[in-house]
Amino acid sequence: MTIRAIEPDQHRAARVVGVLYLLTMATGVFGLLYARGRLIVGDDAVQTAANIVASERLYRLAIVSDLVTLAGVTVLVWALYVALKPINRNLALLAALLRLIGTAVAAASVASALVALQLLSGTAFLRAFDTQQLQVLARVFISGQRFGSQVDFVFLGLGSTVFSCLWFQSRYIPRALSALGILGSLMLAIGGLAILLFPILEDVLTIAYMMPLGVFEVILGLWLLFKGVRAPVVG
Repeated sequence: MTIRAIEPDQHRAARVVGVLYLLTMATGVFGLLYARGRLIVGDDAVQTAANIVASERLYRLAIVSDLVTLAGVTVLVWALYVALKPINRNLALLAALLRLIGTAVAAASVASALVALQLLSGTAFLRAFDTQQLQVLARVFISGQRFGSQVDFVFLGLGSTVFSCLWFQSRYIPRALSALGILGSLMLAIGGLAILLFPILEDVLTIAYMMPLGVFEVILGLWLLFKGVRAPVVG
């Protein structure tokens, strides 16, 4: 029986992963549930528009929170690649590319939120539209960001599945935790695809299909932050 050595870069990258899992989870939840959740009212375009106009700073804070989250996720993906590439460089690269595609889509969809804000700004060139038309258009662009998030979830789930398989193979963390990551990642990818195919499922599934991966990321973040990765015994 021998112990497979872990490179110093892997130890450092694992700590970065731990910090960023927790940080991006916090900023993501803040933007989605607290800031945006207080402003967007279902399919009520008029009330949503009134809320955004009345709390423009909070809406802008949600957008900034989204961008901070996406920047953090980009660094997180790089750190995951560094930590896991000795296990299988090609699979680690595939996982990173899948995650970065989803992040790019999510970043592009943030522009929809900014367009919605512009439509409600009262700018002179928008006077060709009446108020209700602008409110409806703003709600359409807000929905555009939500659709972008669903596409992101598909690629996030696929990339996270590959990363979780590498965690499982590496034995750097408990295999039960890696298995939770595989399960949660697959649920997110499949749930995202199902909602894109059958939109009514969004109200049925709510956030249930996201929760297992969220739990995995929080636990893994804490594990890597305080315990780091352990050298596996092979033989």
